[in-house]
Formats: sequence, C-alpha cells, structure tokens
Amino acid sequence: MDIASLVGIILGVVMMILGIVTSGGVEAFGNFVDVPSIFVTIGGSLSSTLGANKLPDFINGLKSISLHFKGTTSDPSEIIKSIINLSNVGRKEGLLALEEAANGIEDDFLKKGIMLVVDGTDPELVRGILETDLVCVGDRHKTVIAFWEKWAEMGPAWGMIGTLLGLVNMLKKLDDLAAVGPNMAVALLTTLYGSVIANWLCNPVISKLKGKDALETINRQITIEGLLSIQAGENPRVIEEKLKSFLAPAQRNAMGDGGGGDE
Repeated sequence: MDIASLVGIILGVVMMILGIVTSGGVEAFGNFVDVPSIFVTIGGSLSSTLGANKLPDFINGLKSISLHFKGTTSDPSEIIKSIINLSNVGRKEGLLALEEAANGIEDDFLKKGIMLVVDGTDPELVRGILETDLVCVGDRHKTVIAFWEKWAEMGPAWGMIGTLLGLVNMLKKLDDLAAVGPNMAVALLTTLYGSVIANWLCNPVISKLKGKDALETINRQITIEGLLSIQAGENPRVIEEKLKSFLAPAQRNAMGDGGGGDE
C-alpha cells in the first residue's frame, strides 16, 4: 500500500470538508450537491474520455486506479544487490548455476534475462529481446497515463459546459430576481466538480504513475546492463560500480558495499 497516495486522497477530502464547514457550517453541505451537475461533469467527461480511447484501453484506465495505491516497485539498489549476488554465483560456479539461483527470484523480467543468459543466447540478441520488452512495457504505461491525462483535460472542460448550461437556464428566468443567486450557484458547481476531478484525482494519479514508470524503466535498464556484464564475465566489483552509476550519489552512499568484492 502506498501510504502517501492514500493520505493525499483522504486529506484532499478533509480539506474540502473543512473549507465548507468553516465557511458555512454543516448545513452548507447541501449547497455543494447537485445531481444534474454530477451527470454533466462526471458523465460528460467520462464519455469524452471513452470517445478518445479504445474500449479496452478505457476499461484498463479505470482499473489502473488501483496502481495509485499500490506500493512502489523494487528499489534500484535492491536490484543491483540481486545482480551482484548473481554475478558472484556465476563467477564461482559458472553461468549454468544461475538457473538454480533464478528459482527464488520473483522479478519476471530478471528471471527471463537469466534464462536467456543460461541458454547461451548471443549477447546482442539478449539485449534486443530485453530492450524490446522494456519498450513494450513503457508503451502500455503511456496508454494508461494518457487515459488519466485525457480525463484531467475533459473534467474542467465539461465543468465549463455545465456552467454554460446553467447560465442559459438562469438567463431564461432572469425576470425572477430571487432565483438568480441560487441558479448561479448551481451553474458554478459543475466548474467546481470539473476542477476537483482534475486536481484531486487525475493529476495526482498521473504524477504517481509517471514516477512508477520511470522507476521501473531504471530497474529494467539496470537489469539489462547487469545481466550482459555477467554474461561477459566481468568482475563483480566492476559490475557493481557500473550499475551504481544509475543511482543518485546519496543512494550510492546509502547502499555501501553491495558485495561485489566477493570471490
């Protein structure tokens, strides 16, 4: 569970509630609920998002909300440690011993690469296969992120459409001055709903998914370079220093000696 995502969502609701209560009291909640505005803003923005995507991509986009609350992928330093352990095994017992070592690895990408190395696949072919996998995963991530970007774009747009609809209804009844204020308030609710969709939900999800995608990309790049270095028979210490170049200086210092000096 990603605590930051959960706390962020909850705090957003709490801040809105506090804003309403402190400005108008508990009874003011009723002023911010309007069913037609909900239909126009949420229904309209989702319909436009559906129109901009294929149906499977739309469904996958909705399902991806769960990714916002899932914990982050493996830390790059942990991937490096796994690679160093594998390099020590390969150096001591040979590349064939890596097949047994791979049995306890949960990372499917790393396990796939290990099996390619064990099978004696040409290094350039290993790189090509793994990099193709990396590109395809990135493309799938971009499709999901594009769903949320489109919804973030359409939410405020349909909020404005709803406001215009409300203004038209208000102007039609302009002779009733007592109804102008309430009708104007209802018209503005759709703009509020659209802004909430974009800034409370969509944009945080977009940022989190982009961060997860970037982290997974780095992890896979580390995996590719590490496995090719193992296949080339490089010294574990050299492999460790090479892979640490992917990390920020603070992460390198925190990682310390990854065991690349074992013989």
